[in-house]
Amino acid sequence: MNSRGLALWIDRQTWLDSMAERVQPAVKRAFDALGPARRSVKNFLHGTWLGHPLHPALTDVPLGAWTATVLLDAAESRSAWPGVGQAADMTLALGLAGAAGAAVTGLADWSDTDAHPRRVGMAHALLNGSATLLFGASLVCRRRGERAAGHGLALAGYLVSVIAAYLGGELTLREQIGADHSAGRALPDEFTRVLPASELHDGALTRAQYKDTALLLVKQGDRIQAMVETCPHLGGPLSEGKLEGETVVCPWHASRFDLESGAVVDGPSAFPLTCLDVRLRDGYIEVRSPRA
Repeated sequence: MNSRGLALWIDRQTWLDSMAERVQPAVKRAFDALGPARRSVKNFLHGTWLGHPLHPALTDVPLGAWTATVLLDAAESRSAWPGVGQAADMTLALGLAGAAGAAVTGLADWSDTDAHPRRVGMAHALLNGSATLLFGASLVCRRRGERAAGHGLALAGYLVSVIAAYLGGELTLREQIGADHSAGRALPDEFTRVLPASELHDGALTRAQYKDTALLLVKQGDRIQAMVETCPHLGGPLSEGKLEGETVVCPWHASRFDLESGAVVDGPSAFPLTCLDVRLRDGYIEVRSPRA
């Protein structure tokens, strides 16, 4: 089955939607129960402080550790040195610890998805949960001295985790979950007219255009700010969002950005906005890339 065939198969699994419709609100309620700490916790889990989604970085820990476990198990079966088995058990335990971090950050990111990505994410989570249970059972068997059973469970868990990782790649590469949706936009190297000044009203979020790139212009008193209009999180149109003080809030998932610097104030976006140099000249708003 190729990737397209797998995607079509997952689309036919309506039970994934039913499960997601129950789990996603529960995840959101769990974060809401944190009260005032909710925003800080979610920002940490999304990776806003890192400038990069945190979940993909953490997934390398269990997958890498469990790869070592399977290889060490194979070596243990051909070696009389007890240190090999001890090393395998240590990497297995490290993988379980890493899986906990990957699961929490993954749930935080998944709670802000819908449609096909939410369905694929549900399947991804179920497979990862199954792999974690198999590795947990493997660790229990090892501590009981049932090494052969432990090896078998670890191998089964590893195979399941590889399939889950494949779906994770689908989410990242095909669905672009965790990608910067505002990156790669054409921006002018020299000051270029994008909007008559008469169309820019104080306190309003105004959409302008440079070639195929949508821009957001904001006038507050004597200050005019310009930035890429596409939210980096999932591509939401910021011109349809809300202006709150010195920030703009995305209408889709409430990512909040500082108007002056483009920095992320609140996630789920982990990527900042690109701000542009802006000036008023001959009755027009002109912008240019900050790289200039």
